[in-house]
Amino acid sequence: MLNRIFVIIVALLIVVAMFAFAWANPGEISIDLLFFEWTTHVPAAFTAAFAIGWVFGLLCAGVWMLGLARERRNLKRALRASETEVSSLRSLPMSDAD
Repeated sequence: MLNRIFVIIVALLIVVAMFAFAWANPGEISIDLLFFEWTTHVPAAFTAAFAIGWVFGLLCAGVWMLGLARERRNLKRALRASETEVSSLRSLPMSDAD
């Protein structure tokens, strides 16, 4: 419940900051990407850059989480093998230490 309220407050703060930024920067900007050039409003350019960065961050986090899941699977497999080995060693009869 508290987490949801925190997320809503942060989202509202971001929206208010975006509107304040758009109001303070009404100009246009020319974007040149070597092969083509276009003119857009400054807030739209910053919003697009923010969205692209956000998607890139999600992709990086996803790749990192996939690596963690793979490592977890490998560790579970190694744990099962170790438990099986310990179980088989415990079932062996004890030999006298003569």
